[in-house]
Amino acid sequence: MSSISQAVAAANVSGRSALIPYVMAGYPDMVGALRIAKEVLPCADALEIGLPYSDPLGDGPVIQRASEQALRNGTSTKSVLQFVREVRLLTDKPIFLMTYINPVLAWGAERFFSEFKRAGVDGVILPDLPPDEDPELVKQVGDAGLEAAFLLAPTSTDARIQTVAPYCTGFVYTVSVTGVTGARDRLPDGLPELVARIRRDTQVPVAIGFGVSNQATARQAAEAADAAVVASALIRALEEGRPLAPVLEDICRGLSKS
Repeated sequence: MSSISQAVAAANVSGRSALIPYVMAGYPDMVGALRIAKEVLPCADALEIGLPYSDPLGDGPVIQRASEQALRNGTSTKSVLQFVREVRLLTDKPIFLMTYINPVLAWGAERFFSEFKRAGVDGVILPDLPPDEDPELVKQVGDAGLEAAFLLAPTSTDARIQTVAPYCTGFVYTVSVTGVTGARDRLPDGLPELVARIRRDTQVPVAIGFGVSNQATARQAAEAADAAVVASALIRALEEGRPLAPVLEDICRGLSKS
């Protein structure tokens, strides 16, 4: 069983869906990002760390602004490696790196995956790589000892699910909406059916992302899936100078199945 599967299973046994909060490396700066990681880790079952990228096509304006600021701060792939090392010293919980494919190719896939594995990453989320378009690169993820997560969406056909799901060795990142990341007041009603279709073709956990921002949306995610990824709601709170604790507490109440 993968590291993320174990963490999610433990959360589910305790009567809740797992929480995977997001931290952008280098936002608002490296010191601030480490402080945020320390703040969210106690309630996290796993952690997603974002590698800032200049053209994050799958992200909405909140994550885009955070990425742009991180890049202005001089955040690089090398500095993200060091950030991962520092976060790993804080926890033994699974860490997944979210990265677009260009930074991987710029370093070379073998070097990129192996160095992040050594730094303490357990898996990678590759949002802009259809895995069947480059199975050899996906194989390098596993060869480095990393778990992989790829995206499926409400528009994914059964045939597409059957193609993508087997490549997901960590978890299936299920996009809740047809659009980009961002906090929302409500998730679409068809999520349970979408997750049921995905579960026919995989044994790994299914996580809902894109839009989980409060107790109501967290409850929708918990009713449908094994875990929820929370990103924009946290970054938006930071932008507005609000503490993260109330946001996380509200979402955790929604994730409880009791």
